[in-house]
Amino acid sequence: MTPDEPLSADMFDADCGHRLPFRFGDKWSAMVMRCLEGGPRRFTELKVPLHRVSPKVLTETLRAMERDGWVSRTAYDENPPRVEYGLTALGRSLLAPLDHVCAWTREHQGQIIGARRE
Repeated sequence: MTPDEPLSADMFDADCGHRLPFRFGDKWSAMVMRCLEGGPRRFTELKVPLHRVSPKVLTETLRAMERDGWVSRTAYDENPPRVEYGLTALGRSLLAPLDHVCAWTREHQGQIIGARRE
């Protein structure tokens, strides 16, 4: 869409390509992606850096990311059972845009904080 194009009533419909994946902007998904960037991790390994998220919310986040194709869940037939989560190729493709968003945030952090104070 260019600035000269009129806004369309259907531009935010589910089938429209202009929408960002909602999960990318939720509270925990980006942090989960960063935790999985180095390779697959078990749930208990994810809970260490993500100690502020409840196990229920972490489970919901991982399931949603798996449903969206960003995370894979591998269950191993062992005793005790072992499950690992890892980024898929689709999930890895979001790391570069995430890097840009993080860089933008660092660059504009002072302005953001100032705007919040006002």
